[in-house]
Amino acid sequence: MTAKVGVITFPGTLDDVDAARAVRYADVEAVSLWHGDHDLSGVDAVVVPGGFSYGDYLRAGAIARFAPVMGSVIDAARKGMPVLGICNGFQVLCEAGLLPGALVRNHKLHFVCRDQWLRVENTQTAWTTRYEPGAEILVPVKNGEGAYMADEPTLDALDGEGRVVFRYVGGNPNGSRRDIAGISDPTGRIVGLMPHPEHAIDALTGPSDDGLGMFLSALDALQGAPA
Repeated sequence: MTAKVGVITFPGTLDDVDAARAVRYADVEAVSLWHGDHDLSGVDAVVVPGGFSYGDYLRAGAIARFAPVMGSVIDAARKGMPVLGICNGFQVLCEAGLLPGALVRNHKLHFVCRDQWLRVENTQTAWTTRYEPGAEILVPVKNGEGAYMADEPTLDALDGEGRVVFRYVGGNPNGSRRDIAGISDPTGRIVGLMPHPEHAIDALTGPSDDGLGMFLSALDALQGAPA
């Protein structure tokens, strides 16, 4: 049976089409999920893509967290479904309590848009098994509220438990604590990151194809899952 990955569209989402394209590049069926629906259409994993959901009013991701589809995603995630949050999607997952911490305004309040090197710190998540430990990958970053913040005990726990999945190298673009670019939940099935792997799946259209490994990793995880 072909694996299916759902890609959510909220009002203000920008990168759902790109995320669906990345899913298809990994030979997985991409299924569109609408923010106002509860039904996840039988998908095996979910991508919460980037953009400005609901205009980023209140806080980035704060309204999207209460969308009907997110209620179903939260339930499925807690039962073991792999979920990837990219940029605004990372913000939504933090607001939903699926990942700890928060994303706040960038250092010096500047919007950042550039190609960014990341180091892969954890290759044991559902979204990173295709990478070598310590691999450095080049993907775009584009955000205004991308600074990852958490208190010291949370940061210590993330480091101690190996739940920092990506770190910025070659310069921290937004002031994230401890250069954190992406984290996971304790199971490794839920991952959020601010940079955009879906924009780096083909060297013809992106700075590299380094981001494709995340979607291929998910394919491996889904194919290895029990029926």
